[in-house]
Amino acid sequence: MNAELIVDARNAVGECPVWVPEENALYWVDIPNGGLQRWSAATGHLAAWKAPQMLACIARTDAGNWVAGMETGFFQLTPHNDGSLDTTPLAGVEHPRADMRLNDGRCDRQGRFWAGSMVLNMGLNAAEGILYRYACGAAPHAQLDGFITLNGLAFSPDGRTMYASDSHPLVQQIWAFDYDTDTGTPSNRRVFVDMHNYLGRPDGAAVDADGCYWICANDAGLIHRFTPDGRLDRSLTVPVKKPTMCAFGGSRLDTLFVTSIRDDQSPQSLSGGVFALNPGVVGLPEPTFTL
Repeated sequence: MNAELIVDARNAVGECPVWVPEENALYWVDIPNGGLQRWSAATGHLAAWKAPQMLACIARTDAGNWVAGMETGFFQLTPHNDGSLDTTPLAGVEHPRADMRLNDGRCDRQGRFWAGSMVLNMGLNAAEGILYRYACGAAPHAQLDGFITLNGLAFSPDGRTMYASDSHPLVQQIWAFDYDTDTGTPSNRRVFVDMHNYLGRPDGAAVDADGCYWICANDAGLIHRFTPDGRLDRSLTVPVKKPTMCAFGGSRLDTLFVTSIRDDQSPQSLSGGVFALNPGVVGLPEPTFTL
């Protein structure tokens, strides 16, 4: 399947694509530059805003703006047509050390926002990352710890299975958890996929309507689809080495959008771009955060 370059964004670290059906548009972030970007599928127009901190993950709120995981915690973002971005603190996070930020994040099917933290310098191999659950009006709740580079957060269609990965080269695991949808509590952690057995490191993920788990294989230029029992079903190719996260979108949720890292500065390189593929399956609407 051919991957179409839809935005030659040249993002340093493009991440967290989110399809907004009422706008027929895709949003995503450029983490180190604090960038929030929007691509209109109808016009191809690209809009961009800049946050005051590194911007790692976003989710649409039920009020139509955004909740975001940034360096120091959770924020509400409201972008405006003039290019300005209102940034309102919601809840801070007390990191175990100063050189940390939030990383991968998304909402569960009940509207709670999840995000994991990481040490900025992956070369330190510091397993200080914590996975937080955040509900509006409450303090972030630390649920799991011991991660180096937490990624791959996703939820099964019924919301009763949570997935998470650690993309660090020393780990490269994807786990599944039983998920209590009433309390928002994961349990029964088990290895879902050992990515040492496949090409690439596990990065950002999405789940389709069949309950299959799509994971970007960073360093391999692939997106793998695993069935709910952990079997590799197919692998799609993108023309860049470092895809970061995928999301379903389009009018029928049958397009897979993929962000990437700018690891090649040559003018002809497509790295850091946003791509669209036809995966042959449909996805699920992305849950919104309950304000």
